[in-house]
Amino acid sequence: MNAQPLKLLSSNIQAGSVTRAYSEYVTRSWSHILPNGKRGNLDALAQTYQAFDLVGLQECDPGSLRSGFSNQSDYLADKANFPYSSHQATRRISRFAGSGNALLSRSAPRRIEHFVLPGRIPGRGVLLAEFGEGEASWHIAVTHLSLGAAARRVQIAYLAELLSDKPRLVLMGDFNCDLLAPEMSRLFQFTALDVPTLSLPTFPSWDAKRPIDHILVGGMASGNYRTYPAAGSDHLAIGLELTPPGVSPANIPSTRPPA
Repeated sequence: MNAQPLKLLSSNIQAGSVTRAYSEYVTRSWSHILPNGKRGNLDALAQTYQAFDLVGLQECDPGSLRSGFSNQSDYLADKANFPYSSHQATRRISRFAGSGNALLSRSAPRRIEHFVLPGRIPGRGVLLAEFGEGEASWHIAVTHLSLGAAARRVQIAYLAELLSDKPRLVLMGDFNCDLLAPEMSRLFQFTALDVPTLSLPTFPSWDAKRPIDHILVGGMASGNYRTYPAAGSDHLAIGLELTPPGVSPANIPSTRPPA
């Protein structure tokens, strides 16, 4: 069966906030509490997402003061015409702010599971979805790892065990480290994930120098790896084309607008 590639994107949306310089972490600190301006930023993100079949989100607010008590993944799914979305809330700071991972999809997943990542400071997780059946099944995981190497080492060990039995796998998200970080080696040793031949800088978005956002693939063909602007977020989004097993043009819903 001839396969048609799926377009995948991983995007840390900074809860819809805009940061264009390091100084704005201070001068625009109010945006991490108040909802002002975020709706327009989300609309711009939705325009970018319309060209994709699957979008994994990080730092996505599930509904708090700073998001106007709106679930940002639901809003983006509606605006970008994704019929399926799932949100994993990983951290809440009273009613003021919340954060989590999400997956937007144009085809129905067979299963969605949420897992809590270990760490001294709680608030990290991984969202795991399964698509297809039998030999045509494959998995995609969306995660956001900790800033510290010691915490990441524990989290990556957990991910390696969780994903070790998945022969066709995508792991995407904000890893807060590059591919050469020592803790990353465990993923490539104990899962089907391949070491990418290309690593693209994604942070900070206004002068990207650090490759800390990744889409890792194992057991499937992929290509056209590149970055995309993300409506003022401090991370660039990163995308690729994936050829999963058993996918033909007839299997892909037509809800994605024409390129």
